[in-house]
Amino acid sequence: MKRHAAGTLGRADLGERVLLQGWVHRRRDLGGLVFIDLRDRSGIVQVVVRPEEHPELSEVVDPVRNEWVLEIEGEVAERSAGNVNPDMATGEVEVNADRAVILAQSEPLPLEGDATEETRLRYRYLDLRRPEFQRNLMLRHRVTLETIEHFDEQGFVHIETPILTRSTPEGARDYLVPSRVQKSTFYALPQSPQLFKQILMVAGLERYVQIARCFRDEDLRAERQPEFTQVDVEMSFPSEDELFALIEGLFARIFPLGGIEPEVPFPRLPYSQAMARFGSDRPDLRFELEIVDLTEVLGDSEFRAFRKTVSDGGTIRGFGIPDAAGASRKQVDGWASIAQSHGAAGVLTLRRQNGETVFGVKDVLSEGELEKATELLGLEEGGMALLVAATSSVAAASLGALRVELARHYELIPEDEHSFVWITEFPLLEWDDRSERWFSCHHPFTSPDPRDLHLLDSDPGSVRAQAYDVVMDGVELGGGSIRIHDRQLQERMFEVLGISREEGRERFGFLLDALRYGAPPHGGLALGLDRIIMLMAGTSSIRDVIAFPKTTSATCLMTDAPSAVDTGQLRELGISLLEPGPDDKAKS
Repeated sequence: MKRHAAGTLGRADLGERVLLQGWVHRRRDLGGLVFIDLRDRSGIVQVVVRPEEHPELSEVVDPVRNEWVLEIEGEVAERSAGNVNPDMATGEVEVNADRAVILAQSEPLPLEGDATEETRLRYRYLDLRRPEFQRNLMLRHRVTLETIEHFDEQGFVHIETPILTRSTPEGARDYLVPSRVQKSTFYALPQSPQLFKQILMVAGLERYVQIARCFRDEDLRAERQPEFTQVDVEMSFPSEDELFALIEGLFARIFPLGGIEPEVPFPRLPYSQAMARFGSDRPDLRFELEIVDLTEVLGDSEFRAFRKTVSDGGTIRGFGIPDAAGASRKQVDGWASIAQSHGAAGVLTLRRQNGETVFGVKDVLSEGELEKATELLGLEEGGMALLVAATSSVAAASLGALRVELARHYELIPEDEHSFVWITEFPLLEWDDRSERWFSCHHPFTSPDPRDLHLLDSDPGSVRAQAYDVVMDGVELGGGSIRIHDRQLQERMFEVLGISREEGRERFGFLLDALRYGAPPHGGLALGLDRIIMLMAGTSSIRDVIAFPKTTSATCLMTDAPSAVDTGQLRELGISLLEPGPDDKAKS
């Protein structure tokens, strides 16, 4: 007999004989009747054992406990009116069992009660039995299939790029793999297939896609893992509009699988506006609280802190919060701490109460200044504004963080709404004071905006990139760029980044060689599949949508990896281990 899926049984199956195999979710013995909720991947169905009718069956199921694995045969019957369970997909039916076989026994699970996160990860295979995890992984499966289908329909070819490649460190640290054959040399696990997909464009494939595994040895957060999956895309002869439409079409196809209907096309917001208006390059647009520049209005005030900030080249910015004028001193102090953690001295308040605007420091702002600030902030009766006086970057970071915190505190974020936006025109380069050199904001293969190419040598910090990110609800889902396809421009970029001709040749010679032979204009992006599934599933951590995740210390508690290896293996690789120094011991 063919096996039936427990969670799919319904009224259409009444009177049918079925074969079920699954786990005991719950067992109840009511004397004359034994009820077993049997669970498989599809769901749960109630099985009824009647000892009087089938005494031999009663002996089989008598020792059964939760999580034992059973095989059941029986007939699908209608539940009596009083026993219908509207909360179960199979709640109108039950299976009258006449045969049962114990396929496997189970000890009591170590996850009962308030099991810690560490215990759940150690016994991940048991935690994955939870319906929410199974739903998440099935959602991931469906999204992956639809993604491949979407790109196939658009003429893309799925190509696997190497996992063992060479180390080209730029940003996060590489995971290194020693070579046994060529001792004292190492492969690196790819942080992304970036160079390979560009070379595929030189090879004339024109449209490439890959569900790519990538690896980065970096500090972890809820949305990061040392190994992760991205939807990697590259195409020849693209415009940004084509790439945007391609991804918008993908999102319109996959997000409904999670009950989310994106409105396309997505709005586009230049990086400079995103930072000025929302204090973030991944703004959450589901709520307002837009940042306002008050420098011209308050920069010449009698308040010394404002005057000094502006005379030093800084800004005065803030945003208003409706119905927040009653915030306590303790709450404001907490918000000030958030601003301080981003480099600001603190926050100042403007409160609109009883028809008047009151500044947090008495008698330093004129009536005219208060009136203009109130108008710019859109401050209405009962509202409050938070102000920060600092450099442009510190003010943006502080107010960006406060904007999200205040929206959460005052419950201004609608749970059933979602916002998508493209952030464009990123800076090409950023200056690092410590190393006294320029670094790529994205990667060194990103093309400068042609409008700013003349500034690349004289004013590199002002050059915009042909780079873009796609953001949902304040979370970056992915990003990419139009690439440099001209060899001379790529070498010039290396020079600006402080990479000598010799070093550039050593690290990226194969790419420079490829650019000599008719490299087409090309561009693409990479989407974080883990983050996308996390948002679709409505969870706050990508660990909830990855079958076997690592901890924040990059450890797999289930397999106890990473672990020591046999000295014979090390000898074969030509590796000897150093004793850990005091700094290493302190870190451990």
